[in-house]
Amino acid sequence: MTDDDQQRFDHGSRGRAGDGRDGRSGRPRRDETIAQPLPVRRPRPPAGPSRDDGDFTRVMPTGPRSGARPQAARPQAARPQAARPYADPRAGGSAYDGRGRGYDGGGYDQPPNRPAQPQRPAGRAPRRRRRWPRVLAAFVVVVALWAGLLLWAGLAAWHKVARVDAIPTGNQPAAGKGTNVLLVGSDSRAGLTSAQAKALRTGGSNITGSRTDSIMVLHMPDSGEPTLVSIPRDTYVQIPGHRANKINAAFAFGPKVLVQTVENVTGLRIEHYMEIGFGGFAGIVDSVGGVQMCLPKAMNDTYAHINLPAGCQNLSGANALGYVRSRHVDATSDLARVKRQREFLAALTKKVASPGNLLVPWRLKNVGESGAQGLAVENGMHSWTALRILWTLKKIGSGGNSVQVPIANAAYQTSVGEAVLWDQTRSRALFDALNNDRSPNVAP
Repeated sequence: MTDDDQQRFDHGSRGRAGDGRDGRSGRPRRDETIAQPLPVRRPRPPAGPSRDDGDFTRVMPTGPRSGARPQAARPQAARPQAARPYADPRAGGSAYDGRGRGYDGGGYDQPPNRPAQPQRPAGRAPRRRRRWPRVLAAFVVVVALWAGLLLWAGLAAWHKVARVDAIPTGNQPAAGKGTNVLLVGSDSRAGLTSAQAKALRTGGSNITGSRTDSIMVLHMPDSGEPTLVSIPRDTYVQIPGHRANKINAAFAFGPKVLVQTVENVTGLRIEHYMEIGFGGFAGIVDSVGGVQMCLPKAMNDTYAHINLPAGCQNLSGANALGYVRSRHVDATSDLARVKRQREFLAALTKKVASPGNLLVPWRLKNVGESGAQGLAVENGMHSWTALRILWTLKKIGSGGNSVQVPIANAAYQTSVGEAVLWDQTRSRALFDALNNDRSPNVAP
């Protein structure tokens, strides 16, 4: 045996170094165990589109791979389809929906030509768009429109109100606490036609001159309850620039003279003036549908053109006018009348200032224009001031003070006839309390 043959024999008997195989057969030896790694089957993404045959999914090859034999598709058991196309039916694997689109691990694979879109978690319902911004915007528009209509209705009536020169410019009393308003009910027929004057039984619309049927001072305090004070029209006073007379005679010389007279006898500084005639008064009453009053006894006054039964009843404009003007059915004459006037004024303003009249544009316009035909205010009064006066009068019937000036003699004999004389001590205490925002301690 040559040296070359010996080397080949030795090599064949030993086999390959370290591989554990027999040198002749090339098979592993029985007495030796060769450690080999366990095969791991890793999922491979499909190389091409797939086709769903109903009971299994077949992967369509795109072409032969180099050095690899074509593999036959293995049948797979049919699996229930997920409720949503983006849910993964099996953890850790890939599947296709039969239309060339795949999903893997809960994330939907978008086509290559489309940008990726965010996916919502499986099982969550889509969020609804919030509607409250639209509802809020619609509410703001409605409120703005409503407020604009109210402003239009109020200003339309306010522009029809007459203006007069009523507030003195000098020699006025020192200003105290609160605000004082002089309210005057006159027998003016301004704005009335002959037919309206006949219906109201005021004696005709061609009567000249004006007299006062009621004079009141409304005190609007900075804090506390308001006070409405009646001044009897027959009060005997000294009229500035004229001789002593009844206070209603001062009105014949103009509103400014009347304001000066009231300031001199009360010591209060008058900041505002408001006057309403027959037509405006009856118009307001009719525009609100009448005012309910409870009469303790029947009233039959031919001078005031009324014949009212006892008990609670709804007074129309004409009957309400006669009710507040009547002075011949009571023993105390004018003193009983001013009490009825305060009661009726409180009831009227309460109804006028109700939400149904102030917050409905067409009703506000109707009420305002009905009262504006006989209403006059001082020059420069703002509409907000008139609204504040109305709101304060409403409080008189629900907690405010309604009083009249204390009287010493209701049948005081003077050169101008029988007049009313005040109790100087008590009346001075009344107006001093108002000037300092204190509650008046006087009988109604």
